Amino acid sequence: MTFHPQPRGGAPRPWAFPAPERGALPNGLTVLRSHRPGQQVVAVEVDIVAPLETEPAGLDGVATIMARALSEGTDRHDAEEFAAELERCGATLDAHADHPGVRVSLEVPASRLPRALGLLADALRAPAFPESEVERLVRNRLDEIPHELANPGRRAAMALSKELFPASSRMSRPRQGTEETVGRIDAAAVRAFYDAHVRPAAATAVIVGDFTGVDVDAALADTLGAWQGSAAEPVAVTPITADGTGRVVIVDRPGAVQTQLLIGRIGADRHDRQWPAQVLGTYCLGGTLTSRLDRVLREEKGYTYGVRAFGQVLRSSAPDAPGGSTGASMLAISGSVDTESTGPALDDLWKVLRTLAAEGLTDAERDVAVQNLVGVAPLKYETAAAVAGTLADQVEQHLPDDYQAQLYARLAETGTVEATAAVVNAFPADRLVTVLVGDAAQIAEPVRALGIGEVTVVSG
Repeated sequence: MTFHPQPRGGAPRPWAFPAPERGALPNGLTVLRSHRPGQQVVAVEVDIVAPLETEPAGLDGVATIMARALSEGTDRHDAEEFAAELERCGATLDAHADHPGVRVSLEVPASRLPRALGLLADALRAPAFPESEVERLVRNRLDEIPHELANPGRRAAMALSKELFPASSRMSRPRQGTEETVGRIDAAAVRAFYDAHVRPAAATAVIVGDFTGVDVDAALADTLGAWQGSAAEPVAVTPITADGTGRVVIVDRPGAVQTQLLIGRIGADRHDRQWPAQVLGTYCLGGTLTSRLDRVLREEKGYTYGVRAFGQVLRSSAPDAPGGSTGASMLAISGSVDTESTGPALDDLWKVLRTLAAEGLTDAERDVAVQNLVGVAPLKYETAAAVAGTLADQVEQHLPDDYQAQLYARLAETGTVEATAAVVNAFPADRLVTVLVGDAAQIAEPVRALGIGEVTVVSG
């Protein structure tokens, strides 16, 4: 038999996060583009400044319904025709609303990009918001809510937000609304929110992929360039405040065989100079299967299948915004344990935090974290969608276009002492709000005995 020669690895090449080209269309739409040879599926992200905080009182969820309704018919196609046109392009179109604003995402083969951009432009330029479709979306959303309340992870997230933020803050309430508020939404409310916020001057389009043979300038001008609207008015947002008193809230689920853990607090956003060190230290604490929390709670004790620590930006503003920066992130530890192990697991978790504060991280932990975070980046950003999503996040969080590239450089430079200080500051053992979704009759007393904060039981 004749065998092919054994493949040999090529010479390593330096990698950096793709730098976008920034421009603008005459209608005021900001455009970031990144040519990625070989990426035949082009990703487009449109970020619209329409924070949840701007939803009218009593209509929490209207931004979500509006986002979902963008693809339910336009001035050229009804809902079924629009879906069929997307299918002919081989494209997918999704939209969602979050605290910073509304995000619309498109993926399409490069050869059909102009046609798909036309559909995206129609959805943004002239959505029909037919009453029947809005009513259907409202019913669908109402059907989702009981399932979310039944999900321990989602229920814990709702309880933590309610605990951390004052009742007057939009962040204290479910992002997609409650049964009461969603039930009030109609086509007129959706149209009013659209008219108030969706305009090209308040939006940024990020487009990433292989543009070989595609006249991107012409495609953008003919499609998104036809989207018209008034000048963007500055959106005033209130500073984020939170109650960081250490305490425990048990969401009672009688008979539950597991307890869902969500332990968190509010911290600074990515504009803070300590963010890279915090990312590194948090990864050492609970970013992977070999991190400290998993090593103790999973490998040594067998309490859980996994516990993770993470930081998630909630909202950011430009550093030079009136009133200063109003950004914040959620710093959290999440996982689940069997009911009987709830007390011992929390005890050991707090021991991990206290030991970390007393003894610090090791150089070996820091080195592994840097290798994993920096070394995996080229794989993480193999697709156009991954690059476009990160660039859109940077836009949404008012970060410079080279932020992600600089972040990896900062991670590689961060030392063990700096990473330790950042993660200890992020997760102080005496200032964490702990939410437990489980059987209060079995877990309340063992948790009280730990002395990690006043324990309150609420109905599930």
